[in-house]
Amino acid sequence: MRSLGFTLLFSVPFLVSACNRNQQPADDFMKLALEQKQHLRLSTYITAHTVSQMFFTEQGRREVLSLLHCYGITKVYFEVYREGLVIPPGLISESVQFLKKEGFEVSGGIATVPGNNFGVKGEGPLEWFNWQNKKTQNDLQKVMEESAPFFDSFIVDDFLCTADTSVESKAAKGRSSWSEYRRSLLTGLAGSVLINPAKAKNRNIRMIIKYPQWYDRFHLFGYDVDAESKLFDGIWAGTESRGQYTKHFGFVQPYEGFINFRWLSSVAGDKCGGAWFDHEDCTDTDFLDQAYQSVLAGAKEIIIFSFDSFISGHPGHHLLMNDFRKLANLAEAVASHPVKGPSGYKPPNSDAGGDLYLMDYIGMLGVSVVPVSSYPDLSGIIFLPTQASADSSVFTRIEKSLAGGARIIMTSGFLARAKDGKKIAALAGIKWPLRQNKRVYDKAGGFPLKIPVTTDYLLEPDGAETLLRFGKNAGESFLLTNKSGTVSVINTHTFSGDDFESAGEHLLCPGQAALLELPAQWINAIRDVFSAADGVRIIAPSRVTVQNLAGEGIVIQNYNLIPCQVTLTFPSEVRLTDRFADKNSEFSGKTVNLPMAPRSRVFLSGH
Repeated sequence: MRSLGFTLLFSVPFLVSACNRNQQPADDFMKLALEQKQHLRLSTYITAHTVSQMFFTEQGRREVLSLLHCYGITKVYFEVYREGLVIPPGLISESVQFLKKEGFEVSGGIATVPGNNFGVKGEGPLEWFNWQNKKTQNDLQKVMEESAPFFDSFIVDDFLCTADTSVESKAAKGRSSWSEYRRSLLTGLAGSVLINPAKAKNRNIRMIIKYPQWYDRFHLFGYDVDAESKLFDGIWAGTESRGQYTKHFGFVQPYEGFINFRWLSSVAGDKCGGAWFDHEDCTDTDFLDQAYQSVLAGAKEIIIFSFDSFISGHPGHHLLMNDFRKLANLAEAVASHPVKGPSGYKPPNSDAGGDLYLMDYIGMLGVSVVPVSSYPDLSGIIFLPTQASADSSVFTRIEKSLAGGARIIMTSGFLARAKDGKKIAALAGIKWPLRQNKRVYDKAGGFPLKIPVTTDYLLEPDGAETLLRFGKNAGESFLLTNKSGTVSVINTHTFSGDDFESAGEHLLCPGQAALLELPAQWINAIRDVFSAADGVRIIAPSRVTVQNLAGEGIVIQNYNLIPCQVTLTFPSEVRLTDRFADKNSEFSGKTVNLPMAPRSRVFLSGH
C-alpha cells in the first residue's frame, strides 16, 4: 500500500534534465515502445495533485509530453480525485483532448481516500474511508458522474477497502464478522457508487478495479475478488514488491508480484490485464525486479506509479529502458508459454492461519509455484497451504488427485484445519490429531539460524518418513513424506494474525521470514519434494527463483546480494542459450552450472 501524500516542487529546467539523464535518445525509445506495444505496453498514472499543477498551462502540458516520450509511455491514467482534491470537469475535458490529440490513450482514475471535507474518514488504524457513511457515498458518486463522460475506461486505485470500526459501522455489521460485513458493503457500493453512476453517464465506459499486492489480507478489509471480478469489466494487479530486505513496505519478496497477478488471473480470467508497481522503497534493481515478475505473471501492460517519479527521476528508469526489449520479448514468450509448476491452492476469501504469504517464500526457494483459486484437478503436483482448508470438499479432491497419479504437498496448518483432517493425516502417515504447540528453533539440523524458525504444531510420523527434523524428538519434524512418496507435509509458519498484531502491521509482512535462512541442504530437500520425477533437479541457495515456461525455457533470477552457483541437472543432454545475454551464451550437457552475479537473471532456452 502506497503512502497518500504528494508534494511536488520543480522547475521546467529540472524536468528536462530528468529526461536527459537517460542515455538512450527519447525518440528512439518511444519508437521501440510503439513497436513492442502489442507485446508489452508502458503506462503511467498521473495523480490529481500532479494534474492540478501540470495541466493548467500549455507549458506544463508540453513538459508532461516530453517526459512521456522520454520514457516510452503510450497510455496515461488521469486521476480525477485524491485526498480531497477534485479535478474540475473543464480541466479534465481540456487535458484529455490534449493527450489524445498527441496520440496517447487515456483512462480515468480515482483514489478513493478521504481528505479535507470530502467523505468521512474511518475510525481505526488505516487512513481509509468510512464507506458506511452516506456523505462518503454521495461525494464519490458525484465525482464519478462528473468525470465518467470523458473516458473510455476508468480505474479505481488501491483503496476500495475499509478498516473502519466506528459506531456507525459496528451497528451495520451486526453479528457478521468484520470481513463478511466489509465484503458485502463494498461489493454493493462498488456497483451503486462507482460502476452504475459511471455507466449511467457513459454506457460504454470500461470500469477496472486495481488490487494492491497484499492478497492474503484482501478479505479482511472488504475486497471480495470473486464477486468484484464479476462486477468490474477488468482488474489490474499490484506487483509492487519493492525492497525485500527493508521494513518500510514490509519485507515483501519479489515473487509476491507474480503470485498476486497469477492468483487474480485465476479468479478473473481474461479480465486481468495490467500489472501496477511503483518506485517507493526501491533501489534501481528492486524497481526492475518488479517489471520482470510482472511480465512472467502474464502482464501485457505495466502501469508505473506514479508520473511524479518521472519528474524527480529514479535510477530504476534507466534499467527499465535498457531491458525493455528483453521484457517485451519475454512477454511475447509468456503469452504462448505461461509459467507452469506446482499448483498452490488458495480459494478466494480464505484465511491463512500461520501461512500468511507462504507462497511468496516457496517461490523464493526456487519452486515454480503457480497460485490457483479453484482446486487444480489436472495438476500433477498440488500444494495445499492453510488457505486451502477453506474448501470443505478438499479430502475428496485429494483422493481423486492421488488416484490420478498426482503428488500432494500440504502444510501442518492445512492438515490441522482441513475438514476430514483425520482421513488426510492417514494418507500422509501423520499422527492425528496434531498437537498445537508453538516452538521456536534457533538451529536446523545443527545449523545455526540467523532468524529462528517458528512452528505451530508438533508433527509426528505415523508411518511417514521424516526427511528433515529440528531436534531429536519425533514431534520436531519439519518435513515428512508418506511411504509411497505421494503425500508430503511441511511444518511451516511464516506469519499469523498475531504476528501482525504484535508488530503493529496490518497489510504486509511484519518481519523477515526464517524459511529463507534455512541451510542449503534443507532448501534443496524442500525443492526436491516439489519437483516432478522426470523434471529438472535444481541445487541453489534461497532467494533464487526458477520459473518454467513449459516448452519455451526456464527463467532463473538471483535475488541475493552476493554471487551464487546454480546447478541444473536435466533428464537428458541439453543445449541451451541464454536469451537475456547481450552476446551468445550457450550451455550444454546433462548438468549445467550457472555462476550468477548478484541480482542477475538468465532465460535458458533450447530455441
